[in-house]
Amino acid sequence: MGSKKILMLVGDYVEDYEVMVPFQALLMVGHAVHAVCPGKKAGERVRTAVHDFEGDQTYSEKPGHNFTLNASFDDIKAAEFDALVIPGGRAPEYIRLNPEVLEIVGHFARANKPIAAICHGPQVLAAAGALAGKACTAYPALKPEVENAGGRWVEVEVDQAVVDGNLVTAPAWPAHPEWLAKFLHVLGTKIEP
Repeated sequence: MGSKKILMLVGDYVEDYEVMVPFQALLMVGHAVHAVCPGKKAGERVRTAVHDFEGDQTYSEKPGHNFTLNASFDDIKAAEFDALVIPGGRAPEYIRLNPEVLEIVGHFARANKPIAAICHGPQVLAAAGALAGKACTAYPALKPEVENAGGRWVEVEVDQAVVDGNLVTAPAWPAHPEWLAKFLHVLGTKIEP
């Protein structure tokens, strides 16, 4: 189906793998990915955090790589994009407070464009009212937020993903292979062997 123009919404302390892996994988298959952060311009960086599962009651957090933005948030026109990606980490908890972020996410939801969200990314979808009536998953601690936003929680293993129409969600980075494969399917991307 050709190259798609994909918007990726990030912020400081986005989860390292959840921004780096999809950004590079989507570029690799020929899509144009515009990574933006509210209040920042192309060429500026966001800090990332590495979240891991080490046997504690919740994930651990360590410093990750710096991630360089390749587009400016203030220049974004949601109507020009074919799809949206929202990585997890701590960024979603604060970028969802930005009215422009919610407006952008609302555009993708209303237009039924492909949306991929992982881990804490669905916090932004919940805040934008984009989960009502949708089956989805997220990091397990988000179950109450998903349900309170009108979403239908789907319990899956940490390496699995859920598709409901245009929406592709997963609980955490171990799901990257399935989450990205399902997102590429929703995008209509064909990969030749």
